[in-house]
Amino acid sequence: MVNTFRSAIEETLPWLSSIGADPTGGMTRLLYSPEWLETQQKLKQRMTDDGYQTRFDEVGNLYGRLEGSRYPDEVVISGSHIDTVVNGGNLDGQFGVLAAWLATRWLKETYGAPLRSVEVLSMAEEEGSRFPYVFWGSKNIFGLAKPEEMKHIQDAKGVNFVDAMNACGFTLPAAPLAPRQDIKAFVELHIEQGSVLEANKQSVGVVNAIVGQRRYTITLEGESNHAGTTPMSYRRDTVQAFSRICCESIAKANAHGDPLVLTFGKVEPQPNTVNVVPGKTVFTLDCRHTDALALRNFTEQLEHDMRAICAEMNIGIDINLWMDEAPVPMNKELVATLAALCEKEKINYRLMHSGAGHDAQIFAPRVATCMIFMPSIKGISHNPAEATHINDLAEGVNTLALMLHKLAWQE
Repeated sequence: MVNTFRSAIEETLPWLSSIGADPTGGMTRLLYSPEWLETQQKLKQRMTDDGYQTRFDEVGNLYGRLEGSRYPDEVVISGSHIDTVVNGGNLDGQFGVLAAWLATRWLKETYGAPLRSVEVLSMAEEEGSRFPYVFWGSKNIFGLAKPEEMKHIQDAKGVNFVDAMNACGFTLPAAPLAPRQDIKAFVELHIEQGSVLEANKQSVGVVNAIVGQRRYTITLEGESNHAGTTPMSYRRDTVQAFSRICCESIAKANAHGDPLVLTFGKVEPQPNTVNVVPGKTVFTLDCRHTDALALRNFTEQLEHDMRAICAEMNIGIDINLWMDEAPVPMNKELVATLAALCEKEKINYRLMHSGAGHDAQIFAPRVATCMIFMPSIKGISHNPAEATHINDLAEGVNTLALMLHKLAWQE
């Protein structure tokens, strides 16, 4: 099976990646762009040619369906998102769609019609790369997206969301879509976007949870003053305060240990010039953990410590917590089933969590959901250099096929 899937990947991945390919390397396929529409239409045609029942929903999610012979109203879905970041790689998102198609095509050719209906899903959007909204595709499947919130948003070029949608032949719904009630299970295949599997020389990750995230924007207010005439002891230097916050917080994160991660990703000192003590600094803080209580306790302690540092240094501080997403566990039964299949087939796998967000986190609170990871070379993603060895890609599709066979072709 692995060799069969390797050949299929070598034939189809370059074809799919050519749509939206950037001349400088990588690919750009933004929601409701011509490249996005072309990709969805060509995928639809390929699946139609292979005997799938194909359709778009109201917002542009693409489905390719194999009707179940015994339980047609129980639907097993596999897929991912088809959009990319600007100048991204050719695996993030789209390979999960491609894998679902290749795996179900092989299963149909080998075993005939499934007992339960199977759908390959190419979701309209996940990344939020064009418009300030994420998970537009998966949220609409469950009636979570509110159309009125989309009417006035624009992309960086001033193009209105509704206009872009209409140009692709879709119309913004008047009200949230009715949530689907027929989904029995969802399986998403994705590259890891990290280096754990590669470092441990393992081909497959069985994901047991997606981390929770807390994100902050923090503003420090001191006093701008002359860099030459202001003695050190008289300064209210916000960069000095930030440096203490950063170093002490990261030390605490290291002491806490895995799976907690902490990032200070953006720092803006003001006035940001060589000869002025910075009187204001704005920075971001991103903290993630698989355990909701541990995440909350750690970040609340950081908040307390940051305030204490600023009080000691006579620095004002404003802490804005603007994202507070709880961790999302995968379905325990599906995780156990997937791990057992890997054991039985002697697949070199590990049980692990996802440090990045995925469409699976929208599905998991509502239907039985699991994820399969494949290694990322050097952990690189959202980058033209994003890559996975072909044998690992084939092993991923093989693992997906084993899981879908268990869920849809067996009692």
